[in-house]
Amino acid sequence: ATQLGFVGLNIYAPWFLPYSNATEDVIATQRAIDFYIGWFLHPLVFGDYPDIMKKNAGTRIPVLTPHESKLVKGSFDFIGLNHYTTLYIKDNSSSLKVENRDVNTDMAASTMFEPGDSSLDQDNGSSGLYKVLEYLKKVYANPPTYIHENGRQTVRNGTLNDTERVKYMHAYIGTLLDALRNGVSNTKGYFSWSFLDGFEVSGGYEYAFGLFYVDLDDKQLRRYPKLSAHCYSNFLKGRTIRTNEITEVVNETSVSSKSHASR
Repeated sequence: ATQLGFVGLNIYAPWFLPYSNATEDVIATQRAIDFYIGWFLHPLVFGDYPDIMKKNAGTRIPVLTPHESKLVKGSFDFIGLNHYTTLYIKDNSSSLKVENRDVNTDMAASTMFEPGDSSLDQDNGSSGLYKVLEYLKKVYANPPTYIHENGRQTVRNGTLNDTERVKYMHAYIGTLLDALRNGVSNTKGYFSWSFLDGFEVSGGYEYAFGLFYVDLDDKQLRRYPKLSAHCYSNFLKGRTIRTNEITEVVNETSVSSKSHASR
């Protein structure tokens, strides 16, 4: 009450599509959503875990008492999302026969980056963010939401002209704006991952997500703005960046960073 602060929970929330049109894959896709998103949001909104989690995990998942259920239900002010991409789900029900199981075997599904059926929607891009936000509205009463992490991975020590990251940011921010305008989302804020190249939990220094390149071979760890930094800065200032302007920024960045580019 003194700080007038807000307390929320962050979840890793990719979107999921079935690997094929097979009924088993469609059912497994909903199961994956329940295990990734429902595991955390179901107790907070409904006071208990998803039925499929309780069924598959059995006694290995806590049974909430009525008092605990009442305490946890509604005990958040916002939901934070870490969203990067869409994954495809293939049924793996045979994993339920394994004696010693964990959350992955309980989910009984395999995650993949590419669909197995060419007739499926193969848009592995920003539409997944729209669908996550739409799902939160439909199932969890459209809670206040912040996009805490959203960004594109590139190989470290690559070019400063990260046009693919620019395209990614343009697509995802555009999708978020569409969701807001269409009344699909109650999103209150957006954060790009990340401001600087850093040590990534799943790739160390091999991959980079930063808008700024950090030269680890320099004792002073000099930082160099990538094309995405210029474009994002202009976006925040309310400027629209068109293709010809992107080309101009690329050229300016290349000229101002010759010393870096030669390394």
